[in-house]
Amino acid sequence: MKVPSLTLAAAALATLAAASPLTTSNAAPFAKLHARQNETGTPCSVLSSVVNNAKSTATPTVPAALAYDCLMSAPLNKTAAIELIDSMKPYLTWQSTQSYLKNPPAEYAEKVQPAVDLFKGLDDLAAKVNADDFFGEYEFGWALYTHILSAHDGHLVYVPDSVGAIVTWGRPISLVSISEDGKKLPVPFVYQDILAASFPNSTYTPSAVLKINDEDAATYLEKISQYGSLQDRDALYNNVMYSLPQIQLGSTGASTGMFSGGGRGRWVYPGPETKIEYANGTTKTYENFARVLVSFRGVENGTALSDRYFLYASGATDHAMAMAADAKDKSRIQAANMNVDGPTDDTPVNQNVHIAAADDAAATTTARARATPAPGYPTPVAYQRNNLIAGYYLEGEGYDDIAVLSVPSFVSSSYAELEFQRIGTQFILGAKADGKKKLIIDLSANGGGTILQGYDMFKQLFPSLLPYGGTRFRAHKTLDLLGQKFSYLSEGFPRDPEIVQENYTMADIVSSVFNYRTDTDVDYKPFTSWAQKYGPHANEYDNFTSIIRWNMSDPLNVLNSGGIEISGYGNRSNFTDQPFESTNIVLLYDGYCASTCAIFSELMRQQGNVSSIVLGGRPQYAEQQSVGGVKGFNNFNWAAIQQWVYEAYEYANPDEQAKYNASYQASYASYVPFNRAATDPNVNVRDGLREGDAAGTPLQFTYEPADCRIFYTAEMTLDMTAVWKAAADSKWSDNKHCVASSAGYKRSDQLSRRAQVPRMAKRDTSFEESLKLFTDVTAIRFDGDAFMAP
Repeated sequence: MKVPSLTLAAAALATLAAASPLTTSNAAPFAKLHARQNETGTPCSVLSSVVNNAKSTATPTVPAALAYDCLMSAPLNKTAAIELIDSMKPYLTWQSTQSYLKNPPAEYAEKVQPAVDLFKGLDDLAAKVNADDFFGEYEFGWALYTHILSAHDGHLVYVPDSVGAIVTWGRPISLVSISEDGKKLPVPFVYQDILAASFPNSTYTPSAVLKINDEDAATYLEKISQYGSLQDRDALYNNVMYSLPQIQLGSTGASTGMFSGGGRGRWVYPGPETKIEYANGTTKTYENFARVLVSFRGVENGTALSDRYFLYASGATDHAMAMAADAKDKSRIQAANMNVDGPTDDTPVNQNVHIAAADDAAATTTARARATPAPGYPTPVAYQRNNLIAGYYLEGEGYDDIAVLSVPSFVSSSYAELEFQRIGTQFILGAKADGKKKLIIDLSANGGGTILQGYDMFKQLFPSLLPYGGTRFRAHKTLDLLGQKFSYLSEGFPRDPEIVQENYTMADIVSSVFNYRTDTDVDYKPFTSWAQKYGPHANEYDNFTSIIRWNMSDPLNVLNSGGIEISGYGNRSNFTDQPFESTNIVLLYDGYCASTCAIFSELMRQQGNVSSIVLGGRPQYAEQQSVGGVKGFNNFNWAAIQQWVYEAYEYANPDEQAKYNASYQASYASYVPFNRAATDPNVNVRDGLREGDAAGTPLQFTYEPADCRIFYTAEMTLDMTAVWKAAADSKWSDNKHCVASSAGYKRSDQLSRRAQVPRMAKRDTSFEESLKLFTDVTAIRFDGDAFMAP
């Protein structure tokens, strides 16, 4: 896809028009051009002057068109472009779904996403490079980025430097999709307008957005939603919008919605301006902006930009080495090195826990206040200070016996793993002790995390069930090499974390999935050799390993779980009582669920027989998937793969090393894919498989609608309690809010025309502050892209 070139707008910046009483104060802080800055110059020299003369900020902003023209002026290094494409191919051989992506099941192709051939697409890009079809470095980078993105696999990530390392993009407004009464089809509104109308004594009346840039609003938003990493189209549509669950994750969530530049939206150039046409007949035009991530001092043109920031070297640069070292740390989180709050000893956890009322929450959870505000959320009973997990009790007639466990993440950060488990346990057991009979598990905004946290939460809720969680790798030469070598090196090492951790590298090798002694087979029996684990086994699509299941009782699980013991095993072996009946649990989604969230959902729905409710989606009456993100069960960081290949080489004898040097393994020696990446590249390596599915179709390609679909109302975009009560009504009362066609509920085919906005008792400034959030590009594991530790 070519990005159209734009002419440099050298004129002074236009003043932003206000959409609501909030917009002026929350508009992007553009730097104004002084007269001497309006002189003729290259786009990059003008940008440099604007940034250097602006008020000092951590992340300066400039007009989007100016930044775009600067990027477009960077010439393409054809040799480096071809080298980058070639260097990516070894890592893409690990992509477990590549054959299914090329020829997906009919239902997936019809309802979810079209086919994509990853390797042919790379070859086509190389041909275009050689044919001089790309205008410059940015146009090539964008084509490469969108090709990988077209797989719509949140575990498959490559963001070129030209796309994500220089600037990110944004709009000064956010949107929400609102149904007037919960039954009429939803329409977009500017969220600042909804918020302004909610203030006490407000007389402001929001007007629906009819058109964006002269195109029907819903059609426009569906188109740009495809630049998201999720697979389901309704989930992608939700991801365009402002989301309270994402906001509670702070700058590490998907922020204020893709439309405004949150999540993957930060890498999508939105054009120079955004024109909004409202239902009340008014039109507003907003200037879009770019956040400048690097210094432009001395960058006078596109060539200077390339020379300074595009690392064409194939050797190990500081950037690549740092990425590799970081990947090594992420690949296996060592329990002994973790800095966490809460108990870390081997004392058995007591199931007889009581949680005090909300006003005593600070004393029963942590002395620290929330590090990240959670606008729209009530006072929690228990919470993690960064809102990675929290528990609430609903109040009011008919709701007094309902608890809500909000789980917007399954972490993957060493400081929070034990704390996450502890708070979840404390709340679940405490809610039962406090007489709560029903449980809503809110998985909104959950892009995944540590795999075994998902297993552990399932085991806390269903202690008598053995999780299935079948997975498999795509069979290929590098995987077989690593399996043979790691299994050989692990021989004789006891599966004792205290012993193996005396040697960090051996701890990584012995606890690795490449050691056949790790994991169990499809029947939950130990593998007897690497050959038995590897296979390979062929189906009509590709060659795969044997089905692999986690061994829940493996003592080395603590090296793969952030240090937690799985409930029901080890120091948590006394978890034997099921706290809630299946019929008294409901899973609540906004479609963003991915990765570990998909694993947890599979266990809960298939083995726990728990029902599901999904929110929002496109303006249509149709079924909607609850899990809209990647359903693959594991991703690997490319730098970790390179490190593992290096370890196999280092431990090989001279004859083996000579064989490796002359083989495909040598292709992993290049640092080009790391030098040229804006974030850590990742690849999905394990399919999730359903128990009893003889066809072995990856869950990624299985279409599964939720049991109930609910439209958002204006109140639900301001108050999470309204969301939870709507879910509770739909699950346990006759007051159903479901609109999915398969459910047979009465519906109206009318579009909403207005928003029924409730008035707040008092103005909450945390909502306004949340509008200033943008995604932190350095927070790779929590940036809304469903990245996950191995």
